[in-house]
Amino acid sequence: MNPSFDRRRVFIFILFAFGLAWAVGGVVALTGGLVHSPSLPGGLNLAVVLIATGYMWAPALAHVLTRLVTREGWHDLWLRPRFRTAWRAWLIAWFTPLLATLVGAAVFFALFPQYFDPDLLQLRAALANSGPLATLNPWLLVGLMIVQAMLVATVINSLFTFGEEFGWRAYLLQKLLPLGPRRAALLNGIIWGVWHAPVIAMGHNYGLDYPGFPWLGILAMTWACVLLGVFFAWITLRGRSVWPAVIAHAVINGISGVALLAVRGQPNPVLGPLPVALIGSAGWLVIAVYLFFFVRWPDDGVA
Repeated sequence: MNPSFDRRRVFIFILFAFGLAWAVGGVVALTGGLVHSPSLPGGLNLAVVLIATGYMWAPALAHVLTRLVTREGWHDLWLRPRFRTAWRAWLIAWFTPLLATLVGAAVFFALFPQYFDPDLLQLRAALANSGPLATLNPWLLVGLMIVQAMLVATVINSLFTFGEEFGWRAYLLQKLLPLGPRRAALLNGIIWGVWHAPVIAMGHNYGLDYPGFPWLGILAMTWACVLLGVFFAWITLRGRSVWPAVIAHAVINGISGVALLAVRGQPNPVLGPLPVALIGSAGWLVIAVYLFFFVRWPDDGVA
C-alpha cells in the first residue's frame, strides 16, 4: 500500500476507466442502444458484446494503462489467489450473494405482495411448451437454475467480472486505502456506481419506463454499488486477493434475475425485486452495515 494518498494516480485511473467505458457506451448508443442493437451470429447482439468486453474490461485496461503511464511498476497486483490461507473469504464470496439476493427479494415481496406469484405462472407457461419439461415442478427448476448459476454461470461470468474487479478493487481500492479502509470502500463504491451511468440511461437493469428515468436509476445503481462495494472491498482485504471479489461479482450477475421468475404484474424496477434495486438491495444493506460498523477491517491494507 502506498504510504500517502496518491491523487495523481487516482485521477489518471478514473480518467481511463470512465473514458474507455463511456466511449464504448457511446458506440452502443449510436448503434441502437440496448433495445435496438444489431444482431450478431450466435444469438447475441452488438450491445451485449460491447458491454461484456469493452465496457466491463475498461477498468482492467485502465489499471494497466495507469501503471504504464505513471511508471508505477507491477508490484501489488493482488492477483495471487492465496486460497490456502484465505479459503474462508472465497466461501463467503461465493455464498453471500445468494443469501443477500433471496433476502432482498423476500423483503420486496413482503412489502408488495401483489407482485409475488407463488405459482410461478409465467414459468409454468414456458414449461408447458417445452416438451419433456412440461411436467417439471417449476420451483424445482428454479432451484436447478440457482445451482447452475452458482456453478457454471459463475465460471463464465468471471471472465468478464475480472475486467471490473482488476480495476476497481485491485487498483483503485488500493490507492484509496490511505484514506482508511472504510472510507476507501465507500468512495470506491460511489465511483463504481456513477461509472454505470451510460448503460443505466440506456435501460440496463431498470429498463426505460419508470418514474424519474434515468436519474433515479443511476442513483439506485450507485446506492447498490456502494453496498456491494463495501462487501467487495472487505472480502478483497480479507482474502488478500482480487479473486474473491471476482467470484462474488460473477455469482451476483448469475443469480440476480432469479427473483423475476416469481414476479407477476409490473413492479417498479427501481424498487425491486432485483438486488440492485432500492428495496431489493435490503440484504446487501444489512451486510454492508454489519461489515462497516461491527467488523474489524485491516488498517494496513494488503501485502
